[in-house]
Amino acid sequence: MTSGSLTLRDLFVPALDRFASQPAVTSEGITLSYREVVEQANGLARFLHENGISPGMPVALMMGNGVEYVVADQAVLRCGGAKVPLNDMLGRRESQYILRDSGAVVAIATPSQLPNARAALADPEIPLRTLVIVGPAPTPSPPGTVSWEAAIGHGAATPPEVEVAPSDVGLIIYTGGTTGDPKGVVHTQQGLAVNVLGHVVEIGFGDDERLLLTSPLPHSAGFHLQAGMLKGAHSFAEPGFSPGVVLERIERDRVTFLFAVPTMIYRLLDHVATVSRERDLDFSALRTILYGAAPITPERLTQGLATFGPVFMQLYGQSEAPNFITRLTREDHDPTKPQRLTSCGRPVALARVRIVDDEGNECPTGAVGEVTARTPYTMIGYHGLREKTAQTVRDGWLHTGDLGWVDDEGYLYLVDRKNDMIITGGMNVYSSEVENVIAQVDGVGQVAVVGIPDPVWGEAVVAFIVASPNRTVDPDVVTAHCREQLSRYKVPKQVRLIETLPLTSVGKLDKKALRAIDSPR
Repeated sequence: MTSGSLTLRDLFVPALDRFASQPAVTSEGITLSYREVVEQANGLARFLHENGISPGMPVALMMGNGVEYVVADQAVLRCGGAKVPLNDMLGRRESQYILRDSGAVVAIATPSQLPNARAALADPEIPLRTLVIVGPAPTPSPPGTVSWEAAIGHGAATPPEVEVAPSDVGLIIYTGGTTGDPKGVVHTQQGLAVNVLGHVVEIGFGDDERLLLTSPLPHSAGFHLQAGMLKGAHSFAEPGFSPGVVLERIERDRVTFLFAVPTMIYRLLDHVATVSRERDLDFSALRTILYGAAPITPERLTQGLATFGPVFMQLYGQSEAPNFITRLTREDHDPTKPQRLTSCGRPVALARVRIVDDEGNECPTGAVGEVTARTPYTMIGYHGLREKTAQTVRDGWLHTGDLGWVDDEGYLYLVDRKNDMIITGGMNVYSSEVENVIAQVDGVGQVAVVGIPDPVWGEAVVAFIVASPNRTVDPDVVTAHCREQLSRYKVPKQVRLIETLPLTSVGKLDKKALRAIDSPR
């Protein structure tokens, strides 16, 4: 590290060496120490470097949660590559678009994404040329593929000798787009390094943390994983969310930190309520339940505080400014202040927040406008989308697309989303992306997709369809088509056939009226 530089490699190479004998990650019965993670990551980093990955070049991680993800994550940053994370819920259309758009020439795939990865490797329009296969490999191995074991080799004591600059691209993370295709959010090494340090500070990680991560590591959970590793944490990376497993980790494995979306917390509370009738439960090790994507309802929060104690913390952020723009602290989670519980907190130490009108003028306290933020870890742009970047980041301020207001104590309250984004189970869904897929179904004349309130998912994706004249549409066919083309969480939970779509007085589609059809009376 040179004076004034800061990269992920600068942070993690010395940090992880300090914790060599400590457990780093446990997943599906396998535990790797920090020494094992480092040795395997160094070996894989050397393989990536030998296969053409120089600083700033994209490497796709088509991986579910597991110890291999942690090793691959470290390997990419140790050779200075730009991580392109794809979670294992992505459909083939989405994964192939991301691989093509990012220009990744190397991918690492776990079994759930292997069919998509192999299809991409065979597609001449996708630049992918090397595929590392985690788990059983097909026989004979297709050209361009290599096993996980062969890529790691015998490990290595040191990473490859490369010069990684703070301005090099370190991450391209794809998020939903209003045009139907995901956008690649580009972050630099220095921005990411500052961001992970911000996570350590804002969460308040100690030196003895035990993290439980049940949501996809390619999303927000991966940032918490990295922050924990800087402090020598032992992370438990589960392949999915199970209330029974979460309870076991809290009691038996004494986890101190749980990251979850409200839907998960609701399911956990219901499970705990059932089990607690049979025996006493021990939550004494748990210090933090960090949640995001939506506030917890006041009723559920009261139940949660009574069950787990004052351990709740809420974050608000975006892929464009990862995770922490504002934070609602443990102390803010006060059931005697129900209004504050609907807030997403105040700006964190490294962020500034302004509410602006359509002309960019700052709104007075209490007035609703677009939420804008300024942080040292804001993206440098959308990959290949110069105009969209210019619209989103103006004079250093990130225009989030969220509508909200700030009270006289600086707490931010979100009220709506400009682009009709749906949040279901903590995952973002853009209605236009789902609409574009449904429009491909034979017989569909018009389609509109909205989110309606749902007690389990926060919002449920619902599609309203008008059939073409003299045609019929089978909702089951629509659902099946969506399952083939979209991630599972984007598939509509209901498909409704209606005669006409409601329009506003100026002839625009009235999605508010559509939502009212299914809203509680």
